[in-house]
Amino acid sequence: MAFEGLSDRLQDIFKKLRGKGKITEDDVKIAMREVRLALLEADVNYKVVKDFISKIRERAVGQEVLDSLTPGQQVIKIVHDEMTELMGGTESKLEIATKPPTIVMAVGLQGAGKTTSVGKLAKNLLKQGKKPLLVACDVYRPAAIKQLQVLGEQVGVPVFSMGQGNPVDIARGSIEYAKSNNRDVVILDTAGRLHVNEELMDELKQIKSNVKPQEILLVVDAMTGQDAVNVAESFNNELDLTGVVLTKLDGDTRGGAALSVKAVTGCPVKYVGLGEKLDALEVFFPERMASRILGMGDIVSLVEKAQANFNEDKAKEMERKIRKQEFTLEDFLEQMQQVKSMGPLEDLLGMIPGMGKQLKGMQGQLDEKELVKIECIIQSMTPEERVDPSILNGSRKKRIARGSGTKVQDVNRTIKQFQESRKLMKQFSEATNNKKGKRGGMPFKFPF
Repeated sequence: MAFEGLSDRLQDIFKKLRGKGKITEDDVKIAMREVRLALLEADVNYKVVKDFISKIRERAVGQEVLDSLTPGQQVIKIVHDEMTELMGGTESKLEIATKPPTIVMAVGLQGAGKTTSVGKLAKNLLKQGKKPLLVACDVYRPAAIKQLQVLGEQVGVPVFSMGQGNPVDIARGSIEYAKSNNRDVVILDTAGRLHVNEELMDELKQIKSNVKPQEILLVVDAMTGQDAVNVAESFNNELDLTGVVLTKLDGDTRGGAALSVKAVTGCPVKYVGLGEKLDALEVFFPERMASRILGMGDIVSLVEKAQANFNEDKAKEMERKIRKQEFTLEDFLEQMQQVKSMGPLEDLLGMIPGMGKQLKGMQGQLDEKELVKIECIIQSMTPEERVDPSILNGSRKKRIARGSGTKVQDVNRTIKQFQESRKLMKQFSEATNNKKGKRGGMPFKFPF
């Protein structure tokens, strides 16, 4: 999970402050010393940490903080604000050309996930109503062109290629093709190297001077920490980058690159890769990321994910079924599949305020394999059994267990979980329709 180590450390530090009714300058100094160590261990640039701590300390020891009724929370707010500013302050959007096509040039070293990120970006732009064109400018890496063509086919975006031709000619040719075929965004997948060298930079500079891209995005691997920041600095000095795409952020438990790259290079992080799937590329929101790191959750992103994956008409039909107690195992299966399409459960629950620490004690319940097992069990039932599980006798359960490759105990557990979920949904429906709005102490048990 992204920033897991840093997030845990910071939450423990601020928990001590929140527990005090009154804090002193010494309390702030001790907390800032611990924050400094946490950031350095997270591989955040030393100079960045020094400036960051200095700004927080200056604001946190003011009388309006020390004399407030909730000084601990005031300090946390200051840290949140400064961390947001450190990562860029606000969302940095792609610059769109006044006259199409918009040209996006993706650059980076080999192994950072550049070609895959280009495919993800194309899919992201498709969702926004754009008509992207992928361009195969990497004529050196074996199978690079084929990889891009496969990605283009998967996301439904055409790929422009001229085989092993000159990358500059390919880039120029793609612009003409885009104009003739009504493609409004051209994404150039340029060649990478194992390390920054003069030959690579010369080629990239030639492409830049010939096509004049609106965006030059550097794709770097977040898991390389400060190396990613150093690479960004080198590319920026040569190409004047407009933004950075951080890949593999879901596997980076430290977060040093994300917290350092803007301060060191001046280039904002525009996108982050949070998984292997082609829809696992998200716009980078500094404020939301700061909230996640500090354990405040990210409800806005969670709602956006839900809106993107849930059909409004189906949601209304589901609500009707719950109210009339017509919610079946078929519906249960459909709901699970929709939740799975939103991403890993651990990441989704991490967006809920206060859930970060609780996830530690829920590892067994959050096993994605358990969801797969439940799916197999339900899919092994007949339509009649999914509608009315009360008819499931011993022999039927044995058949279902054989068909799903599970045990009868697993079948029993799935039925029990379904019944608990249906009961919980009924309680919630009744509570939300209660005109007095008194929900009472409705218990919650994670259904999986």
